[in-house]
Amino acid sequence: MAGFPGLSRRALLGAACGAALLTALPAQAARGDERASGLPLLDPLPQGAPDRTLFAPQEQRYAPYLVILAPMANEIEDADPATYGWFTGGWWRTPTVPYNARIQEHVYTLSWFYAHPRPWNPYAGDAALLARLDAALQHYLRLQHDDGSWPEYRPTEHSRAATGFGLGYLSKTLQNLHTVGALPERQTEIRTTLRKAMGWFLDPANTTVWVKPLQFANQHIAGLAGATLSLQLDPDPALQERLAERVAFIGSHGQSPQGFFYEPRGMDIGYNFEVMLPDMAEIYHLTGEPTMLSMARKFATWFGYNLVREPDGSGWFTNVAASARTSIRALDDVMHDPDRTHLGSLFVPEAPELAGFFTAGEDRAAARAAWAADPMPVPALNRGNTSPRIIAHVPYGEAFPTRAEKKAAISELPYLRQDNFVELRRDGGQDFLFIRRPNLYLGTFFGQRATSLVRAGLSFLWHPDAGMVVYSLNGDAGCWATELADGRLDADGDLTAEYFTGAATARPWTGEDLSPDEPFGIRYRTPDSAVTTDVTVTRQTVRRVVTAHSPGSEQIPLVIHPSDKVTFTDGTEAAYGKATTAPADGLTLRRGNTTILIRWDAMRTASLTGGSTTYLRDGARRTHMLRIPHPGALRLTITFS
Repeated sequence: MAGFPGLSRRALLGAACGAALLTALPAQAARGDERASGLPLLDPLPQGAPDRTLFAPQEQRYAPYLVILAPMANEIEDADPATYGWFTGGWWRTPTVPYNARIQEHVYTLSWFYAHPRPWNPYAGDAALLARLDAALQHYLRLQHDDGSWPEYRPTEHSRAATGFGLGYLSKTLQNLHTVGALPERQTEIRTTLRKAMGWFLDPANTTVWVKPLQFANQHIAGLAGATLSLQLDPDPALQERLAERVAFIGSHGQSPQGFFYEPRGMDIGYNFEVMLPDMAEIYHLTGEPTMLSMARKFATWFGYNLVREPDGSGWFTNVAASARTSIRALDDVMHDPDRTHLGSLFVPEAPELAGFFTAGEDRAAARAAWAADPMPVPALNRGNTSPRIIAHVPYGEAFPTRAEKKAAISELPYLRQDNFVELRRDGGQDFLFIRRPNLYLGTFFGQRATSLVRAGLSFLWHPDAGMVVYSLNGDAGCWATELADGRLDADGDLTAEYFTGAATARPWTGEDLSPDEPFGIRYRTPDSAVTTDVTVTRQTVRRVVTAHSPGSEQIPLVIHPSDKVTFTDGTEAAYGKATTAPADGLTLRRGNTTILIRWDAMRTASLTGGSTTYLRDGARRTHMLRIPHPGALRLTITFS
């Protein structure tokens, strides 16, 4: 068993027991590619199952998958020869079509429940489950192209993602089958399949995978993680040498010098933290590969500017406006299962700077104790809301920081450790600018957007006591921008920016440190110069001067709490979550001991409209869009006092 790293001790100890549970398969299912007719159905869970109290704390995340195991397995096609073995319900990937190999990744889910006896798992060694798993594997392997790749969106596609992630799930499925000695002929076929897939995926001349410049780094690291495990199960010196070379390559080309991982050539909070970092941790756990640790440490430095902590400790706002692919807007301080990030915690002992971003061990233990004590039945997962990676990471364990370690790491975040800096992080044509002053923290993005989802301009504005006040979203959900009469937003373009010491256009900033009393200026414009914006940041204010070629509207996405008091300067009070319109030249937002004054240059009919977007688990913080019409020119100041 020493050749199978990543298996939990309980799984290793239960292997012999699992073998004893095996029962004879129908002859058709045991003969490789011969199609079984009318596969037996899995029995539903017994009444009252699963019993929450039977689960070891780290294995609670299996419970929702146990609930859907029989329905999912029973939907495997067993009548149509053309699609025999297909998960007809899709269950987690689209398009729901027989040629989408990614749907078949749930073979891992079936194999885990088959191979791991637990007091709460009635399907360990179940003949019907194994027959249906074998059918699903038959379809999965049949989808592989001759060159070793798999399709996803088109039957003829040679997909980097489907092949990269497939390497991981098939190698883990092989591991499970080997543990209990099940389907020996299919195991041999899987080994051959994995070698073909690695031959395609690890080939540096394969420009489908190793496109230049590198994009979608999470797909590359997934394939490298799968290959790492596969080669530990079935060593091959030539492939091992190629894997080592590709790991070094991803370390040099998959990560920006600024610390983020390319998605495709920009950053993305979701893919970076929830996919890339955990798969890097898998490689590090299996091999101790120093490249992975170095990349994780560099990422921690980047993340420290882009996760903005709420003063009450409830969680974090993310720099989502600059995210290129996903829209993860906030992360709770205590993340409950399913927690897609948890495997990344394996880096914490040797990269303690990451500790602040993970749930503290004591808090995770308390959440698990509460789950076990909950008298409600374990709910079934909704179709489309499942993922084999949620359970595939469990056997590797976890290394959550203590509360003290987490607190120490948080205190070292740049914007909490210091109250004055200007940090420009530049990658190619992208500028990520972070400005800290004693009473505010401002994040911005300028330059070439990685995707159309990114919103440029001013991304967020935070106060050390009041927390997040202005918060831009990516996509069409609302951002800080100038909207022209034709509906165009300046934030939808590649904004060109210049930086100045002193008020905007005073003198060019050359990267020198500034005193907290010295203003910092930004001038940015749309490619056609239809909108030019001058921003001046002082120790407690952000001033915007907008000049447009046509009438427009300033839109500012405010984060409002239910306890906030919001009043327009004409005396009109704005109700939380409602729509309010007033003729005014400003509004005042009072939050605790902090007063935020938003003032503009003339009386205008402004509106504040509550939106549907809320943040963090309690849902109390809600987006409200402030809109101020103007004739093509606007002067606006936000002051903290």
